[in-house]
Amino acid sequence: MPKITVSVTANASKSGIVSRGPGPWKIRLAAPPVEGKANEELFRVLADEFDCARSNIRIVSGATSKTKIVEVP
Repeated sequence: MPKITVSVTANASKSGIVSRGPGPWKIRLAAPPVEGKANEELFRVLADEFDCARSNIRIVSGATSKTKIVEVP
């Protein structure tokens, strides 16, 4: 499965992908960074983007940081 690097900003006004560049993808999340809520929102945004189930996406590293490596189908 391919891996992408994402840079997330939590507590945004709405969730969505800001940019897909040669560097990390920039993603805004409307969820707060507590109790895994931001990560769940990240899974939802990426599942919509890749048209797959949320369960097919996993965080390889950086689960508690702003920059994460995510494995997507």
